[in-house]
Amino acid sequence: MNLSEHFTLAEFTASATAVVHRVPNQPNAAQLAAMKTLSAAVLEPVRAHYRAPVRVTSGFRTPQLCLLVGSSVDSQHAKGEAVDFEVAGFSNYDVACWIRANLPFDQLILENYVRGQPNSGWIHCSYRNGRLRHQCLTYTRRAYFPGLLS
Repeated sequence: MNLSEHFTLAEFTASATAVVHRVPNQPNAAQLAAMKTLSAAVLEPVRAHYRAPVRVTSGFRTPQLCLLVGSSVDSQHAKGEAVDFEVAGFSNYDVACWIRANLPFDQLILENYVRGQPNSGWIHCSYRNGRLRHQCLTYTRRAYFPGLLS
């Protein structure tokens, strides 16, 4: 099933942790709608701008799966509102900066990026209907910092 022109439900729900622990990772109708909105608002514009594949590394997670990966049951991933991804051939920092300047989003986190290693880490971006915080953070495996730090 396609969520948008270039993104599928299968890539949003793929999880090695779910397979190992035999946890079903299927969204309900509201979560599915949120993933479609997220794909249209964030992922498709990123793909169009960079003209390159966008690799989803983590999308939807059921609350049970969130707990298994060390996250919260209240995570936006559990609502279908968040995705972790990379754009082939482009620095995660540069892509995050482009998103910050050009797209609507709720939360944008540059995660585990290491300066001088453009493909290190990944980008977490969330989108939800309603109030968008436009919050930018950098996470370094130890702590969150405000803004996008290289």
